[in-house]
Amino acid sequence: MNLTVKQREYLTRADRRWNFKVGAARSGKTYCDLFTIPMRIRACDEEGAVVLIGYTVGTLCRNLLDPLRRFWGEDLVGAASAKADSVMLFGRKCYLLGADKANQAERLQGMSISYCYGDEVATWSEEVFSMLKSRLDKPRSCFDGTCNPEHPTHWLKRFLDSGVDLYLQTYVIEDNPHLPADFVANLKKEYAGTVWYDRMILGRWVAAEGVIYRELADHPQEYLLDGEGVRRLHPTRIAVGVDFGGTRSGTSFVAVGYPADCTRLAVLRSERFFGQVDARELCDRFADFIGGLWEEWQLPISAYCDSAEPILIRSLKACVSERGLPVHLRKARKGAVNGRIRLTLSLISSRRFFLGPGSDTVLAALRTAVWDPAQVHDQRLDNGSTDVDSLDALEYAVEPYTARLLRQALPSAALPPTAKHPLCGIPSE
Repeated sequence: MNLTVKQREYLTRADRRWNFKVGAARSGKTYCDLFTIPMRIRACDEEGAVVLIGYTVGTLCRNLLDPLRRFWGEDLVGAASAKADSVMLFGRKCYLLGADKANQAERLQGMSISYCYGDEVATWSEEVFSMLKSRLDKPRSCFDGTCNPEHPTHWLKRFLDSGVDLYLQTYVIEDNPHLPADFVANLKKEYAGTVWYDRMILGRWVAAEGVIYRELADHPQEYLLDGEGVRRLHPTRIAVGVDFGGTRSGTSFVAVGYPADCTRLAVLRSERFFGQVDARELCDRFADFIGGLWEEWQLPISAYCDSAEPILIRSLKACVSERGLPVHLRKARKGAVNGRIRLTLSLISSRRFFLGPGSDTVLAALRTAVWDPAQVHDQRLDNGSTDVDSLDALEYAVEPYTARLLRQALPSAALPPTAKHPLCGIPSE
């Protein structure tokens, strides 16, 4: 694949202490580094260390090292795993570091670094980046980094605006002419009406504000199905999310039906209740919920429960076993909340998310969910004024099918074999 004009500009002009490519997902930022990194490693001071940093070593391997190995071959790019602390690149030992936790900064203490590459820098702990500044202490030490934009008060945005010795490129998705047109169209549709359209399509540092699920909140009728409409989706399995209540929150059950190809989903039933309930009453309500689903649908049922309550999960297992109900209980994955939000937004925007009769609590929760205006980071408001319990339960029931839902959303040629879909978790280039 030929380099774009912007990629060639980076290779010829990025000669500062700090060199950054910031902007849209899948816009070609990391492809340029297939050439930048070997050039830097071959030219850097041999007395200092070479360090590669990512959100985790696993994401660094997936986003950077695997593409490097495919492009340059195993003789020049050694093998590395998520547990590795170094790798051989172009004849040089390079140290690997995850930056997701503040204590990872300790691993940089005492190092003298000639060259550092940073993947998805905006996802790092600020403490790691602060420590790195003092470690680039050779006369020609330099840094290359990439990231997608976050909120405008992010610590990295403040650094980029601080007047340091910086070469900065910004990217929009159209800067990558090699992307399939249907992939770009799908991605724009999935991000439409959300803060991630500005960030991942237009490459802007913008704040998350107001209603989260705007499209559904404004046009709920487009997502509602009657009983016959749900049956025409031909669900073949049911996932139930369970979020246990606390002092100020309610307990929620949400049942989601999936067809065999996992192209879409429908919320079949939801329930939320408050008050002081003992374990026996909780178990009885759950068993009644599962029993109603089985009586109506006669489909395989799996339940994904809030993993913070293992004792309650064991109680639910005992109760459904006593009643002879065919349901398999598991702990919910509970991935990053914003990754779960992105997936729901994607399904809503691509018209693959529906609400059947009896899902009133989920409908109300989606229509009233807002970003927390008091937080500088993207955070869903969770102060008791909105129904986050039903949203959590919904997301627990959707998470296990994330990979299949995303595979159905995009053409197979849109993503390289090792890449994560940009809607989930840490976006990949």
